[in-house]
Amino acid sequence: KFRDAAAMDSGAPGANRGGGLGTFGAGRRPPRPVGALAVGSRQPSVETLDSPTGSHVEWCKQLIAATISSQISGSVPSENISRDYRALRDGNKLAQMEEAPLFPGESIKAIGKYSTYCISSPYLGTDSHKVKWYVADDPHFILDVPLGVISRVEKIGVQSHGDNSCGIEIVCKDMRNLRLAYKQEEQSKLGIFENLNRYAFPLSNGQTLFAFNYKEKFPSNGWKVYDPVSEYKRQGLPNESWKISKINSSYELCDTYPAIIVVPTSVKDDDLTKVAAFRAKGRVPVLSWIHPESQATITRCSQPLVGPNDKRCKEDEKYLQTIMDANAQSHKLIIFDARQNSVADTNKVLLG
Repeated sequence: KFRDAAAMDSGAPGANRGGGLGTFGAGRRPPRPVGALAVGSRQPSVETLDSPTGSHVEWCKQLIAATISSQISGSVPSENISRDYRALRDGNKLAQMEEAPLFPGESIKAIGKYSTYCISSPYLGTDSHKVKWYVADDPHFILDVPLGVISRVEKIGVQSHGDNSCGIEIVCKDMRNLRLAYKQEEQSKLGIFENLNRYAFPLSNGQTLFAFNYKEKFPSNGWKVYDPVSEYKRQGLPNESWKISKINSSYELCDTYPAIIVVPTSVKDDDLTKVAAFRAKGRVPVLSWIHPESQATITRCSQPLVGPNDKRCKEDEKYLQTIMDANAQSHKLIIFDARQNSVADTNKVLLG
């Protein structure tokens, strides 16, 4: 692909003709890319390379350079790429960018400047997903290699590039070899080499795969978006008639109810336990809504387990009376049964 192949372009500014390049089988011409577009006058187009000029290796370089130019020039519809990545096709915009655009979940881990050798570039960096080169020469573009493509990273000697220079060789799984020299940034806690080894082989270094980090960042913890105590306070609770109970904090009373419920003030936990035993799945009547002025309430619950013999529960009856007393504006308790008659009759036979 084009990410590091531009280094082999003999016409690109600052390119090193000595960089390694994988070639096709001896005596065979490489396949011609389908749909490649010719752009600019500085680079040969793919269509003009039917008759190779010079050596086989030079022809491969020209072919790769033409493919790179086609991909950078805009073969991808602009509406399918983000605003930041659209700048990769605009040299002027790219020159104004302070750093390469990042995917969600990516973060810069190390930066090296003035990288040379196979690629002459003022910027070399590695993040949690890719190693990138920002090429400021005209035309401006960014080359990157996903860390998952890297097979091996080794240090190489680069004494001829001056003090504080480091050299690495990146061996890729797609048969590419990249040899780089760069100056390490002083503020980086770990160097390019250390970060490459750490994030290119995450499982061996106690790191998670980038796929688990490639996700949207939420500003708040979704599990804490709903706070029941704050919601009850918004409704004016607790008050003299209703209290907040944590009897179900471990979900032992009813595993389908929230951990915090609102019940009449005078009700004790022991009575609630007995009422839960008389209700299907332990769903005792609890407050769901209260009128801010009249204090009229809506409570919800499951069916009582009266059974075919019409069993009664004194604690349950007392509990309903307490709910009616908590509604001081009314002396009547209205019970709505949302079940169909046939379902209610069937449940009654089944102790419901």
